[in-house]
Amino acid sequence: MIPAKLQRLEEKLQTWRIEAVALNAGASLTYLTGLDFHLMERPVVLLHRVGSTPLLILPELEAAKLDHLDYPIDTCFYSDNPDQWPQVFKQAIASLHLLETQIGIEPGQLRLLEYHLLRTVLSESAFTDGSGILAALRSIKDAEELALLEKAVAIAERALQATLLQARVGISEYEFASELVMQLLRHGSETNLPFTPIVASGPNGATPHARPGERRLTSGDLLVVDWGARWHGYAADLTRTFGVGHVAQQEQEIHAIVRQANRAGRTAGRPELTCAMIDEATRSVIKEAGYGAHFTHRTGHGIGLECHESPYIHAGNQQLLQPGMTFTVEPGIYLHNQNGVRIEDDVVITESGCRSLSSFSRELIYIS
Repeated sequence: MIPAKLQRLEEKLQTWRIEAVALNAGASLTYLTGLDFHLMERPVVLLHRVGSTPLLILPELEAAKLDHLDYPIDTCFYSDNPDQWPQVFKQAIASLHLLETQIGIEPGQLRLLEYHLLRTVLSESAFTDGSGILAALRSIKDAEELALLEKAVAIAERALQATLLQARVGISEYEFASELVMQLLRHGSETNLPFTPIVASGPNGATPHARPGERRLTSGDLLVVDWGARWHGYAADLTRTFGVGHVAQQEQEIHAIVRQANRAGRTAGRPELTCAMIDEATRSVIKEAGYGAHFTHRTGHGIGLECHESPYIHAGNQQLLQPGMTFTVEPGIYLHNQNGVRIEDDVVITESGCRSLSSFSRELIYIS
């Protein structure tokens, strides 16, 4: 019996009239099989045709990862000699009878390396964009996935709380970020963090994707901290903005506006609402306060095995929200050369509304 996720994949493939998928190492392969491989110079390819046993082509050194599989899978191992790989792919794929078929791939994930090896063998087959199928499957989280996400969020929140105990005026952004990374690992995060934490103080906070640097926390700063943890592959992605020492009235005001926008986005969500409507719920708060031009990015993005995945919460996206969808709500205001504010939570659409997976205080907490 193949995993339920592979069964659901087959149903989607039949609906889309695609006979098979070809996936390389990445989140979709992990989602479908439970196997985790990283992108490297040695290709890993999963081929699955409707009604057939999945086929995995992989290097010999990864064989031990299959020891505990509880479902049937065909495997083909190869050595470290790249000259032999085309023949190995040819022999492995022959059993699937994929000539002149429609094969779904992920254009944003499949590299030229794997594509060339597949195309050499399947010259008569049509490769088509199958990313919509995978996104439709992965965007709806089941109870087990939600539990893993909530655990990742809990780890992230405890790690930040421990980091704040060490924070003070005068330390550098880099020192804060280093302590945060250590606390994430100490509190249980997997070592492959979803991303390098963003720690941006004062004018650096006006750059949404700033990197921690040598700037030292100074009284009057706003401090943007965007961080995450990973648990059993699932990622948390959160942001809070803090005050350093004495913070001026304008900084307090824009923080309050972003907090209101964040709340509007979190409470607006429900099934059958569009992603664009969530974006509008947050954006309208900031626009009405006169800072619309300073909210320069989308409201959020899906979160799961990847930190950024479907659904994407932006204007124009008419995709309907469904129970089990998880995404971020992260409005911000960025004043060039002055400061920035972002408050980000991870949420899930329920049968009747929207529930936040994160609970860390959104108030303006001060570091002294």
